[in-house]
Amino acid sequence: MLTISHIDHIVLTVRDIPVTLEFYARVLGMYAIQFNGKDGMKRVALTFGSQKINLHESGKEIKPSAENVIPGSVDLCLITEIELGQAMDYVRGCNVEIIDGPVERTGATGKLLSFYIRDPDLNLIEIANQI
Repeated sequence: MLTISHIDHIVLTVRDIPVTLEFYARVLGMYAIQFNGKDGMKRVALTFGSQKINLHESGKEIKPSAENVIPGSVDLCLITEIELGQAMDYVRGCNVEIIDGPVERTGATGKLLSFYIRDPDLNLIEIANQI
């Protein structure tokens, strides 16, 4: 039987990589990195902790890719150590609308207290504290 231990990375298909990089760095504290793909082409990703989100530009996806790549089709849940009220205040200070929350949810390891925003491609971003 195949057993999976963890996710190595995910891929977001976006309309505008520089706009995405700016948003995720400014609002969520992620870092942009460049790396060489297997074809020698420069690739871009976002990193935080030991996680990585590779970015593909819509219409220029790296193959193979998902069958139906569409900007704005991802729903991510991100955990923060910052108290949720402070995180919400920070996001509002970045002129980002909170579309829901705080609300209680269930995460991979237990209960979460969460709020929701959208990124520039309208992906849904849940920001949560573990409770």
